[in-house]
Amino acid sequence: MKAQIEALFEAIRGRNPFYTRKLENVREWADVPFTTKRELSEDQQAHPPYGSNLTFPIERYTRFSQTNGTTGTPLRWLDTPESWDWMVGNWTKVFQAAGVRPGDRIFFAFSFGPFLGFWVAFDAAGRMGCLAIPGGGMRSSARLRAILDNEAGVLCCTPTYALHLGEAAIEEKIDLSKSKVRRIIVAGEPGGSIKNTQARIESLWPGARVFDHHGMTEVGPVSYACPKRERVLHVIESSYVAEVIDPATGAAADRGELVLTNLGRIGSPLIRYRTGDIVQRGESPCACGTRDMALESGILARTDDMVVIRGVNLYPSAIEDLVRACDGISEYRVEIRVERSLSELSIQVEPSRDDPGLAHRLESSLRDALGLRIPVSIAAAGSLPRFEMKAARWIRI
Repeated sequence: MKAQIEALFEAIRGRNPFYTRKLENVREWADVPFTTKRELSEDQQAHPPYGSNLTFPIERYTRFSQTNGTTGTPLRWLDTPESWDWMVGNWTKVFQAAGVRPGDRIFFAFSFGPFLGFWVAFDAAGRMGCLAIPGGGMRSSARLRAILDNEAGVLCCTPTYALHLGEAAIEEKIDLSKSKVRRIIVAGEPGGSIKNTQARIESLWPGARVFDHHGMTEVGPVSYACPKRERVLHVIESSYVAEVIDPATGAAADRGELVLTNLGRIGSPLIRYRTGDIVQRGESPCACGTRDMALESGILARTDDMVVIRGVNLYPSAIEDLVRACDGISEYRVEIRVERSLSELSIQVEPSRDDPGLAHRLESSLRDALGLRIPVSIAAAGSLPRFEMKAARWIRI
């Protein structure tokens, strides 16, 4: 690992303006400063349109990506063929850990927009010898038919969209027990490692197993699902230096913020990048045999997602787990109001069937688990938004 870090520093010093400045007086790894998203955003504003975190002349770059902007101004990101090839190699590891093999047919249910999304996965599928089936520009019903008609055995999408497709199949009277989908690889949200979300997806797709994955447009594909232990992710440590720190102090911690250095994205690297993802380190070596860092329950939360309701710290993943455990909910939305400097939270749920006791049942579950009374109201069928990519269910009003 030390040799890889030294090779990275050698490749970018004097060539990459952003990191040449940051590493000017650095002699030891412990002296390397963290990189933040705010820094990157300010750098791109100061050096439009792509910032100064570029190691090569602009003519060397052949791929453009952009973050979705859910946590601030979108970042534009460029990759060289070599950096892209490195990321494709990481995604092949994600597929292999999920049991995907050459000859499998993989359906990609996403819009192929400018964010990194499953673009790298699509190329990795071809490299592995799989049939990659694009599902962009289709309605949900058309995607379901394409999955069945093409006998796809693997589905790639967000956890939210896997749920939506399953519920759309019920509405369209499409029998997913006749589907050949046996692996659903999800990313973009923490739902794939949330117990009740995972269980709900698998109940809608009979015979299929959910495999989580996480990555970031600016970082690349980071983790793969443990093949032995459910709801555990492993960081691809052959490609990343992974650290967990206390978000407040920056000191090493077992539970805290994930910090990543990508070792192969030389054209647009990130060094000690504070991802904002809250994780819990697991045991090593793992039961599956790897020593790659284990993240128990995947991505637990984001540092900027926590809200404090009457003295109780709440994360979206905790609310989702409780909502998905309550049978009969198609979709939900969380509203946050600030009244007299205090935050109050309420939830709207869209029932999947007539159920007069649904709101009361969920309120009771929330109160028992969190010690809070959170009002729950019923929304009309079809009134709450559906999300193909990263869901935006938490609304400040």
